[in-house]
Amino acid sequence: MPSWKLFSGLCVTLLGGLVAMVGIGYAMVQVPSENIAAKSQNNVYYWADGSQMVATGTGVNRQNVTIDKIPEAMQWAVISAENKSFYQDSGVDPMGIARALANMARGGQTQGGSTITQQFVKNTYLSQDQTLTRKFKEMFISIKVGTKFTKPQILQGYLNTSYYGRGAYGIQAAAHTYFGVDAVKLKPSQCAFLAALLKGPTYYDPAGNADLDKAATPDANRKRSQERWAWILGEMHKDKHLSDVQYQDALKKYPEPQGRKATKGMTGQISYLVDTAKKYVLNHSQITEQEFDKGGFQVYTTFEKKKVDALSAAVKKIQKARLHPKTEPRDKYVQFGAASVEPNNGAIVALYGGDGYENGHFTNNADTSGVPVGSTWKPFVLAAAMKYGTYKSDGVGISPLSKYNGDDLLKVRRPDGSFYLNKDNSFFRQKNESDHKWGYITLRKAMEQSINTPYVQLGVDVGMTKVRDTAHAAGILNDSMSQDLNPSFAIGTSTPSAIRMADAYATFAASGMQADPYSVVSVKKDGVDQPGFDKPKPHEAIDPDVANNVTDVLENVIQNGTGQNAKALGRTAAGKTGTTDKNKSAWFVGYTRQLSTAVTMFRENPKDHKLLSMNGTAGVDSIHGGDIPTSVWTEYMMAALQGKNDLGFPDPAKIGEIQDEAGAPSPTPSVTITPSPSPSESPSPSPSQSSPSPSPSPSDTCQFGWGSNNCNNTGGTDTGGTNGGVTSSPTATDTTGTGNTRGNGNGGLFAGPTG
Repeated sequence: MPSWKLFSGLCVTLLGGLVAMVGIGYAMVQVPSENIAAKSQNNVYYWADGSQMVATGTGVNRQNVTIDKIPEAMQWAVISAENKSFYQDSGVDPMGIARALANMARGGQTQGGSTITQQFVKNTYLSQDQTLTRKFKEMFISIKVGTKFTKPQILQGYLNTSYYGRGAYGIQAAAHTYFGVDAVKLKPSQCAFLAALLKGPTYYDPAGNADLDKAATPDANRKRSQERWAWILGEMHKDKHLSDVQYQDALKKYPEPQGRKATKGMTGQISYLVDTAKKYVLNHSQITEQEFDKGGFQVYTTFEKKKVDALSAAVKKIQKARLHPKTEPRDKYVQFGAASVEPNNGAIVALYGGDGYENGHFTNNADTSGVPVGSTWKPFVLAAAMKYGTYKSDGVGISPLSKYNGDDLLKVRRPDGSFYLNKDNSFFRQKNESDHKWGYITLRKAMEQSINTPYVQLGVDVGMTKVRDTAHAAGILNDSMSQDLNPSFAIGTSTPSAIRMADAYATFAASGMQADPYSVVSVKKDGVDQPGFDKPKPHEAIDPDVANNVTDVLENVIQNGTGQNAKALGRTAAGKTGTTDKNKSAWFVGYTRQLSTAVTMFRENPKDHKLLSMNGTAGVDSIHGGDIPTSVWTEYMMAALQGKNDLGFPDPAKIGEIQDEAGAPSPTPSVTITPSPSPSESPSPSPSQSSPSPSPSPSDTCQFGWGSNNCNNTGGTDTGGTNGGVTSSPTATDTTGTGNTRGNGNGGLFAGPTG
């Protein structure tokens, strides 16, 4: 046992060493400077050829103001909300730091600064790395700040360096961004609003940030903002920083902020290209939005200027020729979205997002998720049938020459022989656009003329989970697919983006090789490559024979069917038209070996963002995918592929068994399938969801087995009207298939539910 003298000596030595370490740490750290932190840096975006696209950030949103220019209401709003003891504490919360260190020791995440002083330090000086070293530095710097700065200086620094969203750093920028005034003119109610943003602008900006997180919708954000705004005002009143009269006056009306505005250089399609690239950066790296918006990043994209210009020119040309919104009411509110992707690569080379931020259109129509795709979904049903077969074929794939009943108002049969029923126990009858009596026709013919009934029955026979798995394997995100796997799922109730549809069809173009769509090649800061931007690797997602047969069938759609307007391209191409119930949207998705492009057209109520019928638009009874969308696609593809060789497509191998829905399957004959001319009728629309908002809510579903005969439809898919669909659609959860998904999970363009 050591003597007490030795023990005491050791304790004194350790204590002295600890004091020395603290002293050295305190001496070595430097206090932060809000002026240095406020230096403006641009984020520079580059085209695919390396030339500069745009530099964002002008310094306007990085202006500091002195504490006398910051209303007392703003000062007390953040103190009441975040650090009531600000004027009494030392600037460091030892318990908070201890909790953070303990949490890190357990492998968890650290917590943010728990005092205004610590948050000021975090804003201006430190990296955002969640490390022990950072926490100790934060502690030492915060202690030093507390001794070197007065409380008003610290509060001024915090308010000048905090991020308020929309690219606004500091209270002066925030005041202009949200209310169009200098900070000194902010009212108490507005101050509480801005203080609420400090909780996290992604989730508290009423304009919404669903592009970054699907939970940050405008409605959800407004609710969160209003609740926190009212709470902050209540805390200010409770803390005696607002009188009774001031509190009641501030609480009378929620301070409505201004809408988003276009910044310098962010006009035309540039705004949507930057939006797409920024989302990709944030979802494929550890870079936070706050850090990114501080600037200093160089973002190298996949976008090709000539193709972007060609796509925009194609939309504008067709718009000008066919739509007259100033004189024709039915032409108002018509919008377009489009995206172009390289097969076997995934690079997004062009997109069309809308009329531009400068015209008040801030939604990126190339990446919106609320426009049903209609019959452009049918190729996934056919691909699933060729891979999995039907319950009648014992798992053996079936041929595109298999015959199904194409008549109108067809009763849809379950595998147990019973029929789907509506809520009132009447038979569910699938509707085509016309009442033409097709009789039993091949799946190839049904795709050519876009006839609904064969594909609805085929989807049931294959199993909707297998159709879903096939679409997912091709590149469609699960979250954009309809949650109701009822019969109408087979004909396009899902709402993937134009980017994802172009990418999924690119999988067919590449003989089954799928690559996630991407828009950023690399990101640099201070000359250093940032991690997370490796090019997605193509992989076989669909059997090559299946993919090539789908392509062969879709070639016939252009040669003899609803997509004949695309023949003007003058080269080998494949594609599919899509039109939805009540004429709420129209699509054309098509491809060559070099390029896959999706074009969507829809009308949207600018107030509630619900889809409107296009009946009567452009002076015609209804808009079909084979009309205006196909014209835009053809105009663009002619320019985009100018000078390129016509590579054609691989010859499709004979596949599967020929199955007659009314009889037994037979082997596929050894003849080459060739398109045969046939009369082209108008494309047959598929039902759309009745609430085509950017985030459609799933309708109630009911579970039943193949023996069940009824399912009450309590909402969801709107399949009424005269342009396809049925009077009402049974809601069912399919029980066939593995339920497993293949492909790339939710990695996708924006790493998750959108894209």
